[in-house]
Amino acid sequence: MKATINQADELDAAEAMPPPNSKRVRVKKELTFQDMYQNQDLFDQDDDEDDDWDPSQKQADDGVAQTAVSDSIHEVSEANPQPNAKRVKVQKELTFQDLYQSQELFDEDDEEDDDWDPTQLQKCLEVIKWFCKNCTMDNLNNDVCCQICGEHKDSKILSRGHFASRFAQDEDPNEIQPSIKRLKDVDSLESAANSSTAIGFDERMLLHAEVEMKSRPHPERPDRLRAIAASLARAGIFPGRCHSIPAREITQEELMMVHSSEHIESVEVTSKLMSSYFTSDTYANEHSACAARLAAGLCADLASAVVSGRAKNGFALVRPPGHHAGVKDVMGFCLHNNAAVAALAAQAAGARKVLILDWDVHHGNGTQEIFEQNKSVLYISLHRHEDGTFYPGTGGAHEVGYMGAEGYCVNIPWSRGGVGDNDYIFAFQNVVLPIASEFAPDFTIISAGFDAARGDPLGGCDITPSGYAQMTHMLNALSGGKMLVILEGGFVAHTFQLFSILLTSRFCFKLI
Repeated sequence: MKATINQADELDAAEAMPPPNSKRVRVKKELTFQDMYQNQDLFDQDDDEDDDWDPSQKQADDGVAQTAVSDSIHEVSEANPQPNAKRVKVQKELTFQDLYQSQELFDEDDEEDDDWDPTQLQKCLEVIKWFCKNCTMDNLNNDVCCQICGEHKDSKILSRGHFASRFAQDEDPNEIQPSIKRLKDVDSLESAANSSTAIGFDERMLLHAEVEMKSRPHPERPDRLRAIAASLARAGIFPGRCHSIPAREITQEELMMVHSSEHIESVEVTSKLMSSYFTSDTYANEHSACAARLAAGLCADLASAVVSGRAKNGFALVRPPGHHAGVKDVMGFCLHNNAAVAALAAQAAGARKVLILDWDVHHGNGTQEIFEQNKSVLYISLHRHEDGTFYPGTGGAHEVGYMGAEGYCVNIPWSRGGVGDNDYIFAFQNVVLPIASEFAPDFTIISAGFDAARGDPLGGCDITPSGYAQMTHMLNALSGGKMLVILEGGFVAHTFQLFSILLTSRFCFKLI
């Protein structure tokens, strides 16, 4: 009996600890492959006997089990990658990017790269003759002008002192003539007709550009301003119906009335650097500080000229934009707050109360911060807000000013994109004009961002040029027509949006 018990124990032990050479056990281990991985066993214990294993026979006998094994191996290989395991290695080759977290670091078929022909890439590049510097679209032929927007292929940032734009004459590059002549600076604004519109523009602002080369250019780039200026020239608006004012760099004393000394220094230091970034989207180069001073100086002088009666109204073709720049923050493509500088310059010239109407699709958080305690400046903004999820996240209806200036910040936040002419006109008629009329401003500034225009890649709204023109007409009646339009956002993504900006600029000019 004792021998029988020992024999039974041995049989139980044999079942509990199956011999490694048993083929039945091998199949079972494949079905429970995860058990082997949990023990960190990297290699099959019976590799020496794998030569007689027939996977096709196993597949025929146990197809369902094979499917289960495949699923199990796939799950285990993702959770515990072991590149040295034979079967796992096959799985890793199929999902190589899981190891390196990128599909771009390695070529999955390096062995097949020997037949790669570099001339094929050259042939593809030859099809695209050139990229338009205005609308950034590629041109598939050798025409001298862009088929999309008509810009000449040799257009570039103009050299200082020559406000000109090149256009093709009968599609012959040898006959290109400047279509815009240089308008000489007016030595004295008193010599210009007081009934005309003053315009501020300086080519040095075009030198502010992103140095880093990217597949698509930055939305706030020099070509945008140059295209608007050229369009106004072709329409006979500038020069012609307008007179320019001499460009001047804003002084540090004037900037100190708006920004902190730390803010000013952070901008000035960029003049010593070839390329730098304030934030991931706000670049600077060695010319950016000068461009920002010129933009602010032009806005200040235009405001002073309009308030003093030396000009009927003004239009500031300036960059970089400014309404996101706060007391100490540089952000949102903006370096100095041009509208804030203009408002204080207008008050220094005699205007007691100033209205700033901001129709840029983004809230002008910088302008609001500067004046939210000032009862002599009424700031009204219409912008996308979407419960604070749309950049910059400020501008809720509850933000009305403080410290005795409650009610002098008016925010009209849109809860979604797609708003168009009817929405804006309704807001003007029922909110903007009643409040502005009661405020009775002596001078009106429009922070004219055109990124709510139909087709803008950042704004996602639907305002047409005629919609902007109608809003301009409504505001023109305030403050006796003393108004300054300052360019803010509005970024070229494709031809339709470019034409929208250009037409809007023309419409606004015709109305002021």
